[in-house]
Amino acid sequence: MEAKELIKYFKSLGLDVHTSTKARGHHGFFLKNRIDISKNIPEYRKVPTLIHEFAHYIHSKLEPDMIKTGGTLKLLFKTDNPVIEKELLEVTHFVDENSLCKKLEYHKKLIKEEIRRQEKIIKTNYPKFMRSKRFKEFERYIKNSDAKYLLKYDRIKLIKGFWNKQSKIYSIDTLEQDFTDMPEAFAAYIRLRSYQKKQSRVSARINKNKKYYSKPTELFARFIEGLYLDKEYIEELAPNASKTFYNLLDQGYYKELSILCRTYLHI
Repeated sequence: MEAKELIKYFKSLGLDVHTSTKARGHHGFFLKNRIDISKNIPEYRKVPTLIHEFAHYIHSKLEPDMIKTGGTLKLLFKTDNPVIEKELLEVTHFVDENSLCKKLEYHKKLIKEEIRRQEKIIKTNYPKFMRSKRFKEFERYIKNSDAKYLLKYDRIKLIKGFWNKQSKIYSIDTLEQDFTDMPEAFAAYIRLRSYQKKQSRVSARINKNKKYYSKPTELFARFIEGLYLDKEYIEELAPNASKTFYNLLDQGYYKELSILCRTYLHI
């Protein structure tokens, strides 16, 4: 199937389709009767992306406020069966590997290892050190040192003086050179704090991604996309969701999606 064929069908329904934009930084985007497909995606991704965005269009007809709310599986599949959500998550992991957050999880693992390494260095001289409690020895040292600014930023430019201004750049990468009197344990503590902030940022990204991929509207769109990519495998991954979907499809519940499935997806 060619993208041009699908676009022609979408336009016949009154949809406004654009293929020369950046799609707001995504592969595709649907909003208010308009579908944008990024000009930067490879040719083999155009049809799956068009199908994905068309699923959002169909969903919007069933649930007009789905853009704001993320939709509900109860309305999309007309059932409260919790198994369907689990199946759709499995489908999502197959259709879009990014939903597994593998790179972020790996990065988080490396950060955790680095935090443990820095903690080990600290405990060499301060065996009672605990991350959850105040490090009083460090606090006494740091209050009179410019290194205190590195507790908030990994790299800073410090400007001193009024008439004869002098600047100095400090970095956690050059702690030992910038602060020759700083004990090894204190340098390790500053780095540990930096890695903890990185860990929080990575965890926040993982949670944001998982929240996005678990939205009913996204689960539904990737399910439809999956039926195009590998119908037999999707039916194997999600037997309950597939059976429910096919029954509703036969009843005309999904409106114009029925024509798409019969004519273009051969369902």
